[in-house]
Amino acid sequence: MCPMSTHQQVPPPAEAPAPLPVVGSGRIFSRPVLAWASWDWGSAAFNAVMTTFVFTVYLTSEPFGGEERASQVLGWGLAVAGLLIALLAPVTGQRSDSGGRRKLWLGVNSLVVAVLTALCFFVFPSPQMLILGVALIAAANIFFEFAGVNYNAMLTQISTPSTIGRVSGFGWAMGYVGGIAALVVVLVVFIQPVVDWPGASSEDGLNIRLVAVFSALWFAAFAIPVMLAVPEVPRRARAAQLGFLASYGLLVRRVRTIYRESPHTIYFLLASAIFRDGLAAVFTFGGILAAGAFGFSASMVIVFAIAANVIAAAGAVIGGFLDDRVGPKRVIIGSLVGLLVAGTAILLLGTETHSFFGMEWTSDTTFWVFGLLLTLFVGPAQASSRAYLARLAPVGDEGELFGLYATTGRAVSFLAPTLFALCIGIFGSQLYGVIGILVVLLAGLLVLLPVRPPARVTRAVVPEA
Repeated sequence: MCPMSTHQQVPPPAEAPAPLPVVGSGRIFSRPVLAWASWDWGSAAFNAVMTTFVFTVYLTSEPFGGEERASQVLGWGLAVAGLLIALLAPVTGQRSDSGGRRKLWLGVNSLVVAVLTALCFFVFPSPQMLILGVALIAAANIFFEFAGVNYNAMLTQISTPSTIGRVSGFGWAMGYVGGIAALVVVLVVFIQPVVDWPGASSEDGLNIRLVAVFSALWFAAFAIPVMLAVPEVPRRARAAQLGFLASYGLLVRRVRTIYRESPHTIYFLLASAIFRDGLAAVFTFGGILAAGAFGFSASMVIVFAIAANVIAAAGAVIGGFLDDRVGPKRVIIGSLVGLLVAGTAILLLGTETHSFFGMEWTSDTTFWVFGLLLTLFVGPAQASSRAYLARLAPVGDEGELFGLYATTGRAVSFLAPTLFALCIGIFGSQLYGVIGILVVLLAGLLVLLPVRPPARVTRAVVPEA
């Protein structure tokens, strides 16, 4: 930035608004933290059941017109949803902050997700129902991300500067464990019922359609506690009157201010967007590699998925406590290095059987050991990334910054899938798709290294409307 002329008047620095009072003590087992983390627990029914392991698998099955066509339609639907999230998330976060409606919009968006999820009950196994199913899942994804923006912004309300890392880690852990609990219920009640009952019938996809209703009720029920335990943020009269399109102008001015006053906040958004895409790919392609490259049966993939969620939850809790002691940047760097080491081990050991000191090391052992090691490091990186940004968010405008967090993540979400597929095409083996994931993780690590830790970054004060 060019030095100012001596004839220019330097405007007085903007005064930072008073931080919102922390609700409760910020301890893990306090009522506000448990209520806040309950939302993460409940949301796992949408993430794990609807979009990952059960409903989208049903939606891309043969009865919907063939796996290839159904998968393609689903991919395009989710791509459109991702574009809308990228365009709208920062402004929706900004308006909920300024209007004093952060909790309100968390509740409204969560309710919309639950309703859209329940409506999936009407998606019968027929090619004519494919568009309806994709539209419902895509729309639910949009409102789920909007809810997540407000949910993440609440982190500073229910934690203190000395506990923000462990609270964030606890939330992520609750999400992983909630996913396990929801999947177990789905498995023993609807898919492979331990007690025979009419709802377990697979005729017309009844059991899977009822899974959608179960997921909606699960999410809605566990979203209620945070609505009761965390108070609403104060309303700002001037900003609340700002038109929707004018909100984008305010957003641009605020991003410029953040870049001028606190450039490392923007640098972190860019770095985290890259490595978060690699983190997502670990879970997205983990099951695919287990079944394809390493020959795991369908039941073994589910067992591995459950174990992976348990390990990831433990890692998130441990990483959260380390975050408060050594800082989020060190936790993220350590996690990314651990991911690179574990992924490289899978790549080098491959699907062959090896002999070490007279002991046989099979491909199954390789994937169980280093695959679970990968998931151990995913949790801390995700939790500390959220805690990192919460420490830098302009006071009172956390929702807007977490909206940008969602936008930057969506903007590069093509990286890991593209490189995964490209490496398979180049090397002719699914195993080598791991190279693509490692490249994204390494790129994120390299971009993160020069970014200062939050303790050395000035929190920006953004202009009002």
